[in-house]
Amino acid sequence: MTDTAAVEILADVRGGVGRILVNRPRALNALTTDMVVALDQVLAEWEHTPLSAVVLASTSAKAFCAGGDIRTIREHSLDGDAEASERFFAGEYRLNARIAEYPVPFVSLIDGLCMGGGLGLSVHGGFRVVTERAVLAMPETGIGFFPDVGASYFLPRLPGAIGMYLGLTGSRIDAADALYTGLGTHFVPADGLDAVGDALAHAPGEPVDAVLSRLAGRSPVAKSRLAAVRGDLDWAFGAATLGEIEKRLRRLDTDWAAGALAALESASPQSLEITHALLARGRQRTLRECLDAELALTRTTIRTPDFLEGVRAALVDKDRSPTWQRGSLAGRSRPS
Repeated sequence: MTDTAAVEILADVRGGVGRILVNRPRALNALTTDMVVALDQVLAEWEHTPLSAVVLASTSAKAFCAGGDIRTIREHSLDGDAEASERFFAGEYRLNARIAEYPVPFVSLIDGLCMGGGLGLSVHGGFRVVTERAVLAMPETGIGFFPDVGASYFLPRLPGAIGMYLGLTGSRIDAADALYTGLGTHFVPADGLDAVGDALAHAPGEPVDAVLSRLAGRSPVAKSRLAAVRGDLDWAFGAATLGEIEKRLRRLDTDWAAGALAALESASPQSLEITHALLARGRQRTLRECLDAELALTRTTIRTPDFLEGVRAALVDKDRSPTWQRGSLAGRSRPS
């Protein structure tokens, strides 16, 4: 573990509970290769430690983790350093698999932004606590990439066509929607998060679910916006092709459908095609198979003009005006 990683990943064991804090607040906890390696090392060492649970949280009220440090990946691509990118993605996906297979309950405290790699750190664990400030998203199609970190496994397993909708549009969801979809498992107000680790330590023989339920505030799930449009969402995004999804959204002629269509039209056409195919296949694959497929795709995708342009527009120049290689969805001929 490098000195920097030791500061950006803080870990200790108290009361039989492993506690990890992601501590890169100025970058919204965007994950670097060193941070991924440090997290993986901590969890590997703790597999031989008698623990009742592991709790992963953030030092920032703004972000749990805003994703991978994708600007650096773009720099590797421009420099022709494929090996550096491979180290990052292979290490990140190895960490995702470790979390999924961890021998003790893994509890993530999602407060603030949780996007891309942040979902990779949390959703594979058994318990995902969300606060009123939680914002979750897989926004990769907007930067010329695709939903990774095992998203081709967990998105197709969300209810109905919600996973396809979230993966293609990159739409952000709040705590209510996270609980409705199952991406979140418990709701705890932000001012109650600090009590979670100690509560688990004081009740080592009690089910984690019971401890978290005791700390929970009133669930906002009844306010889920996705629930309100669920029928239309399943019909539109359950279509077999991207072209048919577009046609059904136009036929709906609602504000929600217009927003979804606008999101598709602003995304990379290449990314939409990759994502649709990946998610369609993901339901029949294991997590390990999904991660292997995603790793293979990263090797080609991060060298494409759409990825370089998408990251430039979103994270480098921040003009939010990418010029995609094949134009927008709106500019393509529509299927009959």
